[in-house]
Amino acid sequence: MAGKADTSMTIRMNREVKEEAQMIFSELGMDMTTAINVFLRQAIYHSGFPFEVVLHAPNDVTLSAMKSAEEGKDMHGPFDSVSSLMDALNNA
Repeated sequence: MAGKADTSMTIRMNREVKEEAQMIFSELGMDMTTAINVFLRQAIYHSGFPFEVVLHAPNDVTLSAMKSAEEGKDMHGPFDSVSSLMDALNNA
């Protein structure tokens, strides 16, 4: 890629996301442009996102537990000790 002219791009993003990202990148010693270039180079290297991009929808067990919690059912604790927690888990 050496010898090719630089170019620019304009993107829109949420202001808070931008500010949070800038703070993180600053702590890593880079600016937003450098961070985006790192991301793009990694995307090229991996021929896609350089990390997993998935939707994790709650499964039926999780949905059931969330519903029970909202309804105040099957609630346990608080526990005064680890042993009382373990007793409750072993007797469930």
